[in-house]
Amino acid sequence: MQNMKNPGLNELDELCVQTIRFLSMDGVQKAKSGHPGMPMGMAPAAYTLWTKYMKHNPTNPKWLGRDRFVLSAGHGSMLLYSLLYLTGYDLSLDDLKNFRQFGSKTPGHPEYGHTAGVEATTGPLGQGISNAVGMAIAQKYLAAYFNKENYNLFDYNIYTIAGDGCLQEGVASEACSLAGHLGLNKLIVIYDDNHISIDGDTKLSFSEDRAKRFEAYGWYVQVVGGDGNDMESFEKALKNAQAEKNRPCIINLRTHIGYGSPNFQDTHTAHGAPLGDDEIKLIKKNFGWDTEKTFYVPAEAIAHMQKEKTKGADLEKKWNEMFKKYSQQYPELAKLIENPYPEITNLPVFGAEPMATRTASGKTLDTLMPNMPLILAGSADLTPSNNTKFKGAEDFQKDKSTGRYIRYGVREHAMAAVMNGIGTSDLLRAYGGTFFCFFDYMKPAVRVAAMSGYKTIFVFTHDTIGLGEDGPTHQPVEHMAALRAIPKMLVLRPADANETAYCWKIALEQKDGPVALLLTRQNLPTLDRTKYPPASSIAKGGYVVVKQDKPDVILIGVGSELEIAMNAAEKLAAENIKAQVVNLVSWELFEKQDQAYKDSVLLPSVKARVAVEAGIRMGWERYIGDCGEFIGMTGFGTSAPYKICYEKFGITPDATVAAAKKSIAAAKR
Repeated sequence: MQNMKNPGLNELDELCVQTIRFLSMDGVQKAKSGHPGMPMGMAPAAYTLWTKYMKHNPTNPKWLGRDRFVLSAGHGSMLLYSLLYLTGYDLSLDDLKNFRQFGSKTPGHPEYGHTAGVEATTGPLGQGISNAVGMAIAQKYLAAYFNKENYNLFDYNIYTIAGDGCLQEGVASEACSLAGHLGLNKLIVIYDDNHISIDGDTKLSFSEDRAKRFEAYGWYVQVVGGDGNDMESFEKALKNAQAEKNRPCIINLRTHIGYGSPNFQDTHTAHGAPLGDDEIKLIKKNFGWDTEKTFYVPAEAIAHMQKEKTKGADLEKKWNEMFKKYSQQYPELAKLIENPYPEITNLPVFGAEPMATRTASGKTLDTLMPNMPLILAGSADLTPSNNTKFKGAEDFQKDKSTGRYIRYGVREHAMAAVMNGIGTSDLLRAYGGTFFCFFDYMKPAVRVAAMSGYKTIFVFTHDTIGLGEDGPTHQPVEHMAALRAIPKMLVLRPADANETAYCWKIALEQKDGPVALLLTRQNLPTLDRTKYPPASSIAKGGYVVVKQDKPDVILIGVGSELEIAMNAAEKLAAENIKAQVVNLVSWELFEKQDQAYKDSVLLPSVKARVAVEAGIRMGWERYIGDCGEFIGMTGFGTSAPYKICYEKFGITPDATVAAAKKSIAAAKR
């Protein structure tokens, strides 16, 4: 192989760098799709970081003391897969050959929980760097809570490689602004400044001074010029970043996309398409490689890089020895690390007083959160409205890393992505609140949470037109349908205070994905549970609130509209029409029940059905069938007191009664 004699890289280093480059090129070429250019440009920096500076153990990717690495520019996934394979993670050369194929460990973009060593799902640009901000918050809190003199259990760094696309996305701006405010010095971003995006040269749309922008955020900024191969300068920047005590760090590393390609370097073609067999052969020839070999891994390269297994095992062994001594000196803290979430046995019980479910949520958090120190709370500048700050909670700030309440500011999208990052810490979970209408701003991060199985809890208050006077801009209409449409998203919409408390139990015990709580601004009656089934009935997603022998119609209510369904049932009873009332708190939990239970709630023999919800009809067809009616919204809301809103849009007991009669008639026909 030709020795390029780049500063900071010896001949063996160069061999390893070229191995990474060619594995990435060959993987994309074999798949006939992918993004080869970024791995080619970033290979030297990634190699240097992974083999000389990162603390990690390929034989135990979940070691608590490890540094975290996030490939925010997830389209360059072959860079990460090549690193994982070469350093000894559970990834084979055949897995690299199977890039982007069905069932492979090497999907087109990195997926959390799918491939060993992948710390976050990345691909939607801006998400990864925002997750890394959450990881850095988690590190700060864990260090402040657990570390003691001579016991730096949580002293890890968070590294992320981000590109122009990541920096252009608004979520990254939100998250990086927050990171600067909080002084997250363990966060080190390597900016792949290659000047190219899919459209072409970034000067077409991206001309701001990125260094000054991050300086304005309060970051420590270093600029490394050249062509991306000067590892001597890059290493100096890394050492400076590691030594920084007060600010997050970004290294603006000038690179060249498709480095070494005679025809495609510095072009948008290298960004998102295979280079072609002829071009790859030409590159290999120029670098002194055998042009006929694909997926070739020199023995000395993999032997050198797999030393990370020994290094990592030694680092973890020392950490485990430290933790053993720590456990003897601080047994209660050690037990908390080993068992982060105690059983929830102290749910509050609410009396007859009418109460908004957002209020009940806040009171529940007051009861539960003091006993759950590994859950971080927060809100996107709506704390007094969301009721997400529990009694005694202190703010997490630059000078107060023991605080458990994060003031996200008016940054809903960043809040969601940052909470996802907090949850990947292996110990912490996060919940955060905003108005439900701003779910739109958060949707990409919420979707990634569901896709990845992040155990994030999204608290959405002001969940319908029941918020009233703020008007249609703030009144969610289509949002419930949109949220329920996300696979693997658990949506909970309680109908009273005690159901709200139990919803928190469900959310906090959720083990395999995110939860959304939909809560009211307006007061709701608190059901007398001596007359109705216990609030714990919601564990099955839906239950019969008012049972009838051979009912004429089934009325399905949910959230604030259960009251309307129950009032309608009373009106129908006065006309000798028997209405069974069902509360469908969670479609997802209900669908997990066996058919016998579902049939006992929604009797198959009763075709007359009415669903009542102050949102759009979409999705309700599955429960009301061909003869069913829906009472809800058909357009946007309006600005008026909430009771007037319900009346004017026909979401009332009388309208429900009329719909029930219509459905009964249809069922008879």
